[in-house]
Amino acid sequence: MSDAAINTELNSPARQYPLERTRNIGIAAHIDAGKTTTTERILFYTGLIHKIGDVDDGNTVTDWMEQEKERGITITSAAVTCFWTQKAEAGLYKASESQAHRINIIDTPGHVDFTAEVERSMRVLDGAVAVFCGVAGVQPQSETVWRQATKYKVPRIAFVNKMDRTGANFLNAVNDMRKKLNAYAFPIFLPIGAEDRFAGVIDIVNQKAIVWGPGDIQNEGLKYEITDIPADQKEEAEQALQELIEAVSNKDDVIAEMVLEEKAISPVQLKAAIRRLTCLIEMVPVLCGSAFKKKGVQVLVDAVVDYLPSPLDIPPAVGHDPVNDGTLEVKPNDNSKFCSLAFKLWTDAYAGKLVFFRVYSGALKKGDNIYNPRTRRRERVSRLMVIQGSERKDVDTVYSGDIAALVGLRNITTGDTICDESFDVMLEPPTFPEPVISMAIEPKTKADRDKMSEGLQRLAEEDPTFRVFTNEETGQLIIAGMGELHLEIIRDRLKREFKVEADAGAPQIAYRETITKAADGEGKFIRQSGGRGQYGHACVRVEPNEKGKGVEVTNDIVGGTIPREYIPAVENGIREAIRSGVYAGYQVIDIKVSITDGSFHEVDSNELAFKMAGIFALKDAFNSAGPIILEPIMKVEVTTPDEYQGDILGDVNRRRGVIQGVDAKLGQTAVTAHVPLAAMFGYATAIRSLSKGRASYSMEPLNFEQVPSSVLAEVLDAAKKKPAARS
Repeated sequence: MSDAAINTELNSPARQYPLERTRNIGIAAHIDAGKTTTTERILFYTGLIHKIGDVDDGNTVTDWMEQEKERGITITSAAVTCFWTQKAEAGLYKASESQAHRINIIDTPGHVDFTAEVERSMRVLDGAVAVFCGVAGVQPQSETVWRQATKYKVPRIAFVNKMDRTGANFLNAVNDMRKKLNAYAFPIFLPIGAEDRFAGVIDIVNQKAIVWGPGDIQNEGLKYEITDIPADQKEEAEQALQELIEAVSNKDDVIAEMVLEEKAISPVQLKAAIRRLTCLIEMVPVLCGSAFKKKGVQVLVDAVVDYLPSPLDIPPAVGHDPVNDGTLEVKPNDNSKFCSLAFKLWTDAYAGKLVFFRVYSGALKKGDNIYNPRTRRRERVSRLMVIQGSERKDVDTVYSGDIAALVGLRNITTGDTICDESFDVMLEPPTFPEPVISMAIEPKTKADRDKMSEGLQRLAEEDPTFRVFTNEETGQLIIAGMGELHLEIIRDRLKREFKVEADAGAPQIAYRETITKAADGEGKFIRQSGGRGQYGHACVRVEPNEKGKGVEVTNDIVGGTIPREYIPAVENGIREAIRSGVYAGYQVIDIKVSITDGSFHEVDSNELAFKMAGIFALKDAFNSAGPIILEPIMKVEVTTPDEYQGDILGDVNRRRGVIQGVDAKLGQTAVTAHVPLAAMFGYATAIRSLSKGRASYSMEPLNFEQVPSSVLAEVLDAAKKKPAARS
């Protein structure tokens, strides 16, 4: 589609592409699996760009930040809109399917430090393309993004990339998905050749071969040949078709009935069944290709259209009715009342504050009034945009199913619902993990202090996994995030975008506290200083909660020993003590607290006194309940040439790591281990030294485990000396 046609569509006064021909998809994978390269090729083949960019050259559409260009990684999710018309050729597609589709794509980061970008993107997507490396298969971050897609019930297809690489094995990657992801994954394409002989793919459904000729670069990128399947793969293709039909018949009643009645199943019928199962998240169709070599990308876009859902193919969004305390369905319909979800905030150097939002129902025009149910405030829409990577295109109207951006909204946070005032509903916001690492930060000059405060505040608004707070004991400003790289990027953005030079302390671990047994505690706050005094008295019982269940506070008062109006004050005191920690000043997790008894004074009791009583009671009980400190454990995967395996294993053991598996893959060894985050600082440098730069690693948060007694004293001592590390 030409630039003029794209601009016409984006600024059309009426919807040009109906909902059934709209796709909202994300590209997600482990770091370096080829997400951004795949996205760039899709944008080229759909006509959005006319010259293909490259991650190594720093000129791709979706990696537009300076830090992304320099490092060759995706840091922030980027949205683009493109258009695709399937080719009705060689009998592959019905004539009625040869219509243009609007595809909104979000390219997400693969590095675990930026997992919030994947989380909020998955919340608003209708489908996803999970990209896997044809050599490595399922990697640690592959599992993370897969869980995130499952959490938000996102249908997905899989693309096994890098089939041109040495060691690529398509069927091994498919088996990896079944084993590690528990995915009902079945190929709908097979590779023709592999490694340097990878030439094309076999369309299993249509029993045709699609071959890309040599010289498939800028000028001939749209050309490929559809031919008969090579003779030496004919039997393999027929067997794959039978396996695919059998897999579909196990889940789909229509195909199952046809199989039982021994009826012929046409490609159109089989595709329709695969689409049904994919939309129901009961099947994962698997494709293959080489995005870098520009092979398999066109059929991947066809598969997005064929198998991933439109907004009409998935259950409607469900929101909370704040007035009647019930639920409301938000159905995708342009004529319904407007409702959308703000899933991302971003500060643009030219446009100002951008609010990315997904429209679930209705339409929104420039000049309309919108309503935020959380703040109960209205605002007027002054400017609407669709985002094309780093470019912003102004539009007059957005419709149900669209992903766009608003400019200039105030008092808004990630996860807010934006809707018509007469449609008071709150959609479920995305949820985000807690930071695991923190450090003290201060400006190099006094003149930078105000600028730094403003910059950090804006960055915290954009990124839900980034925290800024002041340590009350030391007065130091603390920043907290998901990893060393995360905080390094924050400091770099401070310098580039806000012109603030800052010094930072050593990274500190976000330890946690919990208990090992039940105990009772009592707290009294009594003050007499002439005249009216203060009196609060509360008793509590604490018990360990299930791992990951968080903190539960319940009121078990019987007989009014504490008046009802003072119970919230006791709860507030308990939660304040939990946040600030008891044993070593770290946040408390996974405990149950019951308010069991207490007493009050007719004259001297007040909310402050009972809040203090709650704090004292929690601390008293906690110290008697076998308190322990927990540390964050990371799941680490190291890929190394075989000759360095022994050195790598020895180093992991020295870092208190527990080896989970050692797998050999064509001269490479993949070591999986669980290692405390505290022992992983500086690992990037260490692994380069151990392997002469030939090994690589990735890690993701796994859980919290008890700090062993051998290092407990060191942790407690550090907590006393460096209160700024607490979070």
